[in-house]
Amino acid sequence: MSTTKQKKKHLKAVRPKLRLFRAKEPLFSVFMWGINHSISELTHVSTPVMLMPDDFKAYTKTRVDNHMFNKENMPSHFKFKEYCPNVFRNLRERFNVDDDTYLKSLTKDCPQDLKTNAKAGSSSRPMQSYDKIFFIKTISSEQVAEMHRILKEYHQYIVERHADTLLPQYLGMYRVSINDSETYLLVSKNIFSRRFTIHKKYDLKGSTVSRQASDKEKSKDLPTLKDNDFLSDRRIIQVGQEKRDKLLTTLKADTEFLANLSLVNYSLVVGIHDRDSDDAEPLVLSSDNDLEDDDDDNNTSSPSGRGDPTPPESPQNVRSYPGYADGELDPFLEPFGIKSCESCPRPEIYFLAIIDILTHYGVKKSIEQTAKTVKYGPGAEISTVAPDVYARRFQEFVERITE
Repeated sequence: MSTTKQKKKHLKAVRPKLRLFRAKEPLFSVFMWGINHSISELTHVSTPVMLMPDDFKAYTKTRVDNHMFNKENMPSHFKFKEYCPNVFRNLRERFNVDDDTYLKSLTKDCPQDLKTNAKAGSSSRPMQSYDKIFFIKTISSEQVAEMHRILKEYHQYIVERHADTLLPQYLGMYRVSINDSETYLLVSKNIFSRRFTIHKKYDLKGSTVSRQASDKEKSKDLPTLKDNDFLSDRRIIQVGQEKRDKLLTTLKADTEFLANLSLVNYSLVVGIHDRDSDDAEPLVLSSDNDLEDDDDDNNTSSPSGRGDPTPPESPQNVRSYPGYADGELDPFLEPFGIKSCESCPRPEIYFLAIIDILTHYGVKKSIEQTAKTVKYGPGAEISTVAPDVYARRFQEFVERITE
């Protein structure tokens, strides 16, 4: 009888691969970890047929203690909170942002800080994703409350307009808690394109009182100019009659929507790319609050200089962009871009969007309006006025500067 020797199988334990999020500070590490966790969790949640009232109050919270016991990569204790996940997932779909692109853009490398002119003590801190597609900004708890106040109406408006709007394209809102310190972050789409250098940049409110850039601002390579500077430069946004009509129709709908929500102090950011310029370096400045601090309006602000001329990674590695090769405007990369008309004397591309829409006209703004009226006189075009007046003046100003 033959005997068979059974070979003993030696099982080797395989340590599961854990994705590490290394960044220069804990805020970035936890933010990237949180985005990765959020998108992963959402893949297990079926998309609702329609959003319910509770979706606009919902949130998810994750608490992590002794994470991997490795403080070099992540803090030992942190919390991550996502606000209204189903609502913002639906908004991302409306704005043609798929989860894969969103995840890779916000977690492949840590967000990049942008230079800021915000006042000391300001809660605003502008950042951008490594590929310059998305803009991340720290906001105050008051702004979080204002987002919650308007979110249902904002979502409904985006649906009704089929995302055809100049308003910020909000994509996600989060809270990061580290060592009892809470930071709120709002993610939106980039206004300017990584593919076209911006040669002139304006922040327009339709007001003339204290609406010119300071000498310090003008000394920068790419200053953020204002209403009086725009008029002094004799600038005109020349897009042709058809595009002008569409632009003004969209602007009218947007400003009436903002007025109905009692929102004021928003701006039209105008970035101008000169198509005849030999300067091919891509500028990346981004979206909401991507401007100089406005002493007249107590706005928070952000970058004024040029982005890194050499992007860390080509956008094709994240997503396919069919308009990239032939220089046409891509709906995903340049949703706010408009080309000048063929017969216009200046071949330009304009990037136009409304920013800073989270200022509510309440008691504080009413008192501010009274104080400025006393200071400058009842006929002065101060920026702080009632929402309907602000919207009408804003529309009239843009009508005058477009052809």
